[in-house]
Amino acid sequence: MLPVKDLAQLGQRVAATHGWSAAKAFKAYSWGEEDQATIAACAADVLRVFPKQAGTESLLNATLAIQFERRLQKPVHLVAGTLSVDGVPVRGDRMPFDGASVFAAAEPAWPGHLWVMVGPHVVDAAIFRSANSPDCPPALARHVHSVFGSDKALYADQWRRSRRLGLEYEPQYVLSADDVTRLMAAAYRLMTERGQ
Repeated sequence: MLPVKDLAQLGQRVAATHGWSAAKAFKAYSWGEEDQATIAACAADVLRVFPKQAGTESLLNATLAIQFERRLQKPVHLVAGTLSVDGVPVRGDRMPFDGASVFAAAEPAWPGHLWVMVGPHVVDAAIFRSANSPDCPPALARHVHSVFGSDKALYADQWRRSRRLGLEYEPQYVLSADDVTRLMAAAYRLMTERGQ
């Protein structure tokens, strides 16, 4: 699927995997201070226990999505697409893909980026973990360190406002509940193997 350019198109992608009532709730949601505090606390809890292992950034954001959904009970969705820095793709290539097929695998081999959306707000911890990883695209690492510094762990902002910081989240597919469950199973295996 091609990247979407506006909230109405993104709502259609939410509807395709979650139904029209979910899409309506997604577009209507606006977070308040209490929700933002819950997101920050939840992310801190997840980041404390999630392994710092290269190549697991998608599983990290999947884990965040599940935890946000449990604690917020708000419209939370995991989104797949292309992440660009100053208009140049650094994760993903903007090429159409069949999201249902890609995410039917237990551990999909897919070069794009996954991030969480709480209503029309992006929440992403993966860019910070990735920026400190040896396999990170140099343009992404430079951008994250120069714009945010090396001590940040979570990016959260309105989807459309991310462009002012040079980041562009280009949604192509909104993962279904089954897709997220499969990723969460892989994340759980990763976390339990680490504990052994």
